[in-house]
Amino acid sequence: MQRTSLSEGDRGQMLLATGVVLLMSLLSMAIFGVKVAGLTLPHDAASDDVLVTTEEVILSLEPLSQARTDLWMDGGLGGFEAAELAIETVHDDLLHHGELRGVEIKLTSIELVQVDASTLSVTGELGVSDGEAMLTYDVDFTLNV
Repeated sequence: MQRTSLSEGDRGQMLLATGVVLLMSLLSMAIFGVKVAGLTLPHDAASDDVLVTTEEVILSLEPLSQARTDLWMDGGLGGFEAAELAIETVHDDLLHHGELRGVEIKLTSIELVQVDASTLSVTGELGVSDGEAMLTYDVDFTLNV
């Protein structure tokens, strides 16, 4: 029978490794416990974040898009390109604004159609959601270019 002798350094390393494994296990259990505890929180039926956010976005979407289109056109872009860039930046800002409010705001299926020399038609779908509700709304407005 062969016998292995551990030096003091080896014993210390084994003790340290055992402690790290134990700490990781305790941390994992603590995180799981916090997640499970959060599941027992009562549902807030009076939460209207999705409705309020959707209304605010709908009211500001056209004027904000028009203002940004005008800004880009004043900078030298053509009407269609300015409108595309305006819609893109509005979408990005709404997405970041939603993250700050705890809701997700997205514009999808966006189409810009040239109606005449000075008018663009913008259509798309607005999606607003939080952890409990989701709402989609068809958007349709015109931009003067």
